Amino acid sequence: MTPSTPIARSAPIGVFDSGIGGLSVLRHICAAASDESLLYFADSGFAPYGGKPEEVIVARSLGIAAFLLQQGAKALVVACNTATAASIKAVRERYPNLPVVGVEPGLKPAATLTRSKTVGVLATQRTLSSEKFNALREQVEAASGVRFLPQACIGLADQVEKGELHSAPTLALLQAYVAPLLQQGADTLVLGCTHYPFVLPAIEQIIGQTTSQNIAIVDTGEAVARQLLRLLERHDLRGGDCDAGSLRGYTTGSRTALAAAFDRLLHLRPEIAEVVLQMDAAQP
Repeated sequence: MTPSTPIARSAPIGVFDSGIGGLSVLRHICAAASDESLLYFADSGFAPYGGKPEEVIVARSLGIAAFLLQQGAKALVVACNTATAASIKAVRERYPNLPVVGVEPGLKPAATLTRSKTVGVLATQRTLSSEKFNALREQVEAASGVRFLPQACIGLADQVEKGELHSAPTLALLQAYVAPLLQQGADTLVLGCTHYPFVLPAIEQIIGQTTSQNIAIVDTGEAVARQLLRLLERHDLRGGDCDAGSLRGYTTGSRTALAAAFDRLLHLRPEIAEVVLQMDAAQP
C-alpha cells in the first residue's frame, strides 16, 4: 500500500509503541471502536525508546509506519509519548494524506484539575527534553499559571516491559519518583508515558503512603481514542464490515512475551507474529 492508494473503510488501524505501553491506549481504542479492525506493533526488540537518540527514534518510527501501511493500515496511532515527541512530525510529512494521531502528556487537562497550581509530570527523559514537550509546557504555564514539575522516570518503562508491575524494585522506583513531587505540593500527576497506566495501582499505593490529600491522575489514552475517531470521520474512513473487530499483533521482540502481555493486561489473545523491521523502508 502507498499513500496514494485509495483506502477502504474496512482497512485496519495501525497502533505502535516501543513495547507494550501502547496497550494502555489500545484498550481505549478497542472500547471506543469495537467495529474497527486493529494492528498493534510492539518494537520490544529495540525498547525502551527513552534513552535513544532522536534520529534513531525517527528512523524506527518511519520504518514501523511503512510496515503497518504495507499491512493495509488506513490510519496510524503513535501510542508512545517518546516516539510522538521525536517523530510524529516526520511521519506526518512522509504520509500527508494519512490520519495520524499521537500522544502527549496531558498538561492541559491537568491544569484544569489542579487546586494547588502544581502538577507533577512523570515521563521519560527523552519526552521531557523534547522541543514538543517544552513548547507545550511553556504554553500551558503561561495561560494557566500552573507550575509543572517534570520527573524523568528512568527504568520504569523497563519494569513494565518485564511485567513487574508490583515488584519491590518497581515500588522503589515509584517511591523515588512520585513522593518528591507530592512533597513539593503537586496535587495532580500526569502519566506522560503510555507504560505508566499499568502501574497505576502501585502509584496509588505510594500516594497513600505519602499524603492524605486527594491526588488527581491524568492518563490521555481515552482522549487519543476520541481524536482517532474524529479523524476517521473527517476522512470518511469510519467503520467497515470486513474483518470488523479483529486484532493482530507484531513484535520485534518475543511473540510469547507480547502474547503474555496482551493476556495479562487486556485479557485478549490475538494472533501475533515476530518481524524483523526493514529500516531501509524508512528511507525517503
